[in-house]
Amino acid sequence: MENIMIIGASGQIGSELTMKLRKMYGHSHVFATDLKDPPPDVRESGPFELLDVMDDKRLIHFVIRHKITQIYHLAAVLSGNAEKLPMQAWRINMDGLLNVLDLAKEVEEIRKVFWPSSIAVFGPSTPRENTPQLTIMEPNTVYGISKLAGERWCEYFYHRYQVDVRSIRYPGLISYKTEPGGGTTDYAIEIFFEALKKGSYTCFLRKDAKLPMLFMSDAIDATIGLMEAEASGLSIRSGYNIGGLSFSPDELAAEIRKQIPDFTIRYKPDYRQAIAEGWPRSIDDHVSRKDWGYQPEYNLQEIVKVMMEGVKDKINYKK
Repeated sequence: MENIMIIGASGQIGSELTMKLRKMYGHSHVFATDLKDPPPDVRESGPFELLDVMDDKRLIHFVIRHKITQIYHLAAVLSGNAEKLPMQAWRINMDGLLNVLDLAKEVEEIRKVFWPSSIAVFGPSTPRENTPQLTIMEPNTVYGISKLAGERWCEYFYHRYQVDVRSIRYPGLISYKTEPGGGTTDYAIEIFFEALKKGSYTCFLRKDAKLPMLFMSDAIDATIGLMEAEASGLSIRSGYNIGGLSFSPDELAAEIRKQIPDFTIRYKPDYRQAIAEGWPRSIDDHVSRKDWGYQPEYNLQEIVKVMMEGVKDKINYKK
């Protein structure tokens, strides 16, 4: 039986991934950990422990005590916040990953490791339309630099020590279940809350800042799909490209107006606009589709419909 550890289980991805894995493997076999308290469903549905991935001694004790066989390491400082505290972000993002990889090298019971990369690994010199799996990668943000370095470490540990590590380059992720975590694409979550609460939103990106996006349930399915795939079929050990759809703030606002006709949006770009300008506008993910059958389901209209319904429930919207 698999015993799965999730590091960063209180976050946007981790909280939903934990619940999906508990349904698959049994609630008592999925161990959630984080530095902060998780949402009630995570805490109440199975084991949770406060744990810092930077504490390598507690980390190895936890893994051995619970006979962990898979690790999903999701803890990180995201793009927007990383630019405010670059050295701290670098230390957390890099040392945390290296602690997990070194642990997987030493503990033979650990069969697989998942670590999320990001479209932030690309940079201004990367082709921005249909960005290829293999291309120029010159990130100019702390977050992107740490993710690119992480990809190289993952591939190194796979070839040098046979650590079965797998990774996805996530685009912007959209979900109503947890608060945004300081990312450059977080406007695509904030806009729904502000539209329903105030009828207006001030966006920190330009109206035409088109970026790749993915609905959270598609991201969770992709993550588990990659981890469930046969190792022999995987050709990438750095980070797989996955795309969902691409849209701009203006296009998202237009779709929201179909449900809230009086909704208004204004644009006040901040430092995150410069980050967005170094990222792809669309992603070529044919390698993921070929290697392990990646196939997203949600389009923009479906995302807006589900987000509106979910946010209304979350804020007890009445009108």
